[in-house]
Order: sequence, then C-alpha cells, then structure tokens
Amino acid sequence: MAGHSKWANIKRQKAVVDAKKGKTFTQWSRAIIVAARSGVRDPAGNFQLRTAIEKAKAAGLPNENIERAIAKGGGTLSGDSSSLEAIRYEGYGPGGVAILIEALTDNRNRTAADLRVAFSKNGGNLGETGCVSWMFSQKGVCTVERIVDEEQLLEASLEGSAEFYEMTQEQIAEVFTEVVNLENLSQTLKQKGFGVTDAELRWISANNVEVTAPDQARSLLKLIDSLESLEDVQNVTANFDMSEELMAVMA
Repeated sequence: MAGHSKWANIKRQKAVVDAKKGKTFTQWSRAIIVAARSGVRDPAGNFQLRTAIEKAKAAGLPNENIERAIAKGGGTLSGDSSSLEAIRYEGYGPGGVAILIEALTDNRNRTAADLRVAFSKNGGNLGETGCVSWMFSQKGVCTVERIVDEEQLLEASLEGSAEFYEMTQEQIAEVFTEVVNLENLSQTLKQKGFGVTDAELRWISANNVEVTAPDQARSLLKLIDSLESLEDVQNVTANFDMSEELMAVMA
C-alpha cells in the first residue's frame, strides 16, 4: 500500500521551500467555528473541535481568538458564522494534475471567482463538481511518533481498526483508517503509548502524475501557492509526484 503519503511528503517539502505558514489566523478560526457549530462546544466531547483547536494552537492562534471562535460557533457571540459553509471545488493544474480544494466561505460567488482567477493565471482550469474527485478517496490519518517496535504499532493499529500504516521516517508512521473511525484510532494509539502528533482527514489519489519538467513544476507550485493563500481555502490536495531534487531546484 505504499505511496499514500506522497502528497503529505510533497506538502512537507513544499513548506520548506516556501518557508511560510500554511494557514492564517482567520482560516484556523473558521475551522474552529464550523467544528463548534457542528457539535458540542466542549472539546472533550467534540473530536473535530478538539483537533481544530490543537492545530490552531500549534500554528500560534492566541487563546482569546480560539475562545471567541468557539463562542461564535456555539451561537453565544454575535457574528456571521452561521453563514459559513464547507464547499469542495475541483480543477486541473498544468499537465493535467488533478486538484481538490476544500473551502469555508460565506460567499460562494466570491470564492469561485477567486479560485477561477488563481487557476487561469497559473495554467490551470477550475472544473465542474465531480471532474476530478472520482480520482480520490478520503481517509482518516494519524501521524505517529516514537515508534521503536513496528510489531507494537501493528498490534495497536489493528486494535484501533486501522486499514494499514506506512513508515515515513525513522520512528514516524502514518496510520490510515476509515473516516468515521479516526477518533477511535487516535485514542487507541495514544492509549498504547504512541505519540499521535496529528489526526486529520486526507484525500488520497488512486494515481499520480509524475512532474519532471522544471517549468511545469514551477507553474504547478505557484498555482498551489495562489490557491492556499486565499482566505476561504482551508486545504489543497493534488495528485502529483515530484522529486526532492526538483523541489530543491524550485527553491
């Protein structure tokens, strides 16, 4: 089952190349608002909210911003959070690379227009719903550290109803499961003494496009940068492979 972590690896490499934060405070606040709106306001009883708060804190979002976002999502603070909706957009990048964009927006028309401009300026096209999503499947993924015995990881993963895992670095692995089982898997791994540094939903492509030409790579990374910089965009996923050497050239 190797290869499912390739986009995550590219994102990590790209972050080094870009040397910038992946999300703004506004984006993290919106994620917390939506999570608080979709369930209980107590993070202990709302896995989506708890995860959003943990990631927001890691990104440096102040506690007062977090508390305000929870209050907005719970309806105890005035604001327009009720109009926020989650939308998935789809399109093609240079060389036919498939791209999925997850957004939280209070204005569909504005978001679609901003995305269309970003695509057109960077050799891509914003497509219709369903044009590329069939190439991807969504999974729950736990990033696990402090692995000294793979047999123990295997046992814990099976107990947590995981589908498979991949070692990505020494003592670090990504454990994959069905979307609805992510919280159970995360809790099981923690109970078994593993350090779970991230738990997220990730789109995984069935087939990847190999990018080897520097010009194409440059245009593609610029497009993804443009998409990720949009305030309404929460996450961008693409089905391409790129060598570390080419990434270094792009730097």
